[in-house]
Amino acid sequence: MKLIHETSLCLFHLLLLTELFVQSSSLSTHRSSHCGLFGSMIHQVKSLMNLSNKIHDLEKDKLQHFDEVNLKLDSLPDLQHTARHFRSLKVNESLLQLYEYTQSFLFHIDWLKVAKTNVSLPIQTEEVASSHLLHLSGLIKKCLHLQNEGALQSTAPHLPAISNAFDALLYSIEISDRLKAFCDSSKRVLRCLKSLSGCPR
Repeated sequence: MKLIHETSLCLFHLLLLTELFVQSSSLSTHRSSHCGLFGSMIHQVKSLMNLSNKIHDLEKDKLQHFDEVNLKLDSLPDLQHTARHFRSLKVNESLLQLYEYTQSFLFHIDWLKVAKTNVSLPIQTEEVASSHLLHLSGLIKKCLHLQNEGALQSTAPHLPAISNAFDALLYSIEISDRLKAFCDSSKRVLRCLKSLSGCPR
């Protein structure tokens, strides 16, 4: 009886260790998937940052002439992240917000692409930016799927008609500036989320 009891106890310990190993391996794989996705998202954001100035393709001295022009797109995300905001980030909430912002910029860039085509302006930069935004959106969705988030919703904003090249240029400048701010903020957010998720630097 003593031998049977010791054998049963040994088997129980082995099963317990196996279960712990499986759970640990699962957590490690889950974290590894997240870390890879965060790295890819940061790469996309950096690529968008490099493209942002090319949307209007104007030098700094020429941009100064447009400082007083009052033409605004209220539908663009209003990014006002404080130090307090970055200290209180939560992974799921922040990713959902990042997804909404990414979709918004994707709508605006695609709208600008059509508008520029209609007034015979080049759209190569918008096409590349749209591709990066689409890729970023897909990566965020994949990361949220790993965290069992439900279906993601996005609504196309109502955007004005553009009838001439000058207005297209003005909107290009605004989208460029706001995209730059979005990229700067998103890069910081993603690095914070990466750290919160226990990923290596």
